[in-house]
Amino acid sequence: MLDQERSKKGNRAILVCPVTGVGHTEKISEFTELALSAGAQVLNTVTTSRKTPESKFYIGSGNAQMIADLVKQNEADLVLVDITLSPVQERNLEKLCGCRVLDRTALILDIFSQ
Repeated sequence: MLDQERSKKGNRAILVCPVTGVGHTEKISEFTELALSAGAQVLNTVTTSRKTPESKFYIGSGNAQMIADLVKQNEADLVLVDITLSPVQERNLEKLCGCRVLDRTALILDIFSQ
């Protein structure tokens, strides 16, 4: 869940939005609004496209590395992913990025818990 202590200065977040088909612009806007509602400071938004999810990261190892690089460059402390990740995928992304990773479901639960 988003850190209440940090929310005073903002959770510095990278948004990851896997694109599937049409209507993705509205979906990205909606996810951005969810992140802002949870108290995140959105630093960057990354869109990815895959025909099939990769078991290790869902988004592919190249995209995962690009996101990890963005986390370091922007000094982000949170990655928000607009899909439901498995616990293993979430843990793998956290290890690679060196920060917390929340999927869409966890983000929505965080908003309702506030």
